[in-house]
Amino acid sequence: MDVVVAGASGALGTVLVPQLVAAGHAVTGLSRSPSGLARIRAAGARAVRADLLDEPGLLRALADVRADAVVHQATALERTPTRHRHLHATNALRDRGTAHLLRCAAQIGARRFVTQSFFLGYGYRDHGSAPVTEDRPFGELTGDAFDVHLRSMRANEDQVLGATGVEGIALRYGLFYGSDRSTAALLDLARRRRLPAPAPAGVTSPVHLEDAAAATVAALERGRPGQAYNVVDDHPVGFDEFVDALAAAVGAPPPRRVPAWVLRPLPYLHALMARTRIRVSNAKAREELDWAPRHPSCHEGLAEVAAARA
Repeated sequence: MDVVVAGASGALGTVLVPQLVAAGHAVTGLSRSPSGLARIRAAGARAVRADLLDEPGLLRALADVRADAVVHQATALERTPTRHRHLHATNALRDRGTAHLLRCAAQIGARRFVTQSFFLGYGYRDHGSAPVTEDRPFGELTGDAFDVHLRSMRANEDQVLGATGVEGIALRYGLFYGSDRSTAALLDLARRRRLPAPAPAGVTSPVHLEDAAAATVAALERGRPGQAYNVVDDHPVGFDEFVDALAAAVGAPPPRRVPAWVLRPLPYLHALMARTRIRVSNAKAREELDWAPRHPSCHEGLAEVAAARA
């Protein structure tokens, strides 16, 4: 397929573009920065400078492009967000950016559209011990400061899954880690014993970037139109266990525990690390996409990431 990838120089896009090229797809990658464009070209793809929030400019940039599919992987996140405002730019990309890309899909003749969604669209709360599957409510508003994020995640999916003229698919990725700057920063903090673990801790569902990219290729090729898929590894972990795995990966002692309430001045981080308990199931993606994570848990995955950086 000829595929346009928005966010092609981001954390996931940087891993996804080489996998798409290796699978035989012709890729046009979008980025706003010269360094991002250089990374796209180095991966064997065509690079186009474009801003998803500038609709007229985006349409002009792709005026001579024809493609079979669009993959939306654009975010504005470079590190783990700690406050609500750190997500505002990404919310705009999920809302207005998605609308602009759908109009581009019509212009370039694309019939398939895969969008990046996020597992926390199920809600920043305790989901209990049962696996969270795709039939759970998604993007339900709760009447608090998290509604702005839930609304943008729901808007992204609603636009794509409900679009006419394209086969829309949403991938609800877990907590990313891998060869990105955010993971590198966490590993360095763990090495210096400056990354404590909250007690009590929440439960999260991670996914290695390589596995997330492989699931994206599979969804592009085999995903059912109108469907959402959870893309996570096989083993949800407590956030304290995740921090322990970071330390173990770099040979550091187990991190110290701190009361979860000390994170409350950083409300988004507190919700991510302490308040939310979510065990996401990847069974549907395994069955329908013929995909399985190469890294069953963050323990193996983080050890591999640390070894590659050594």
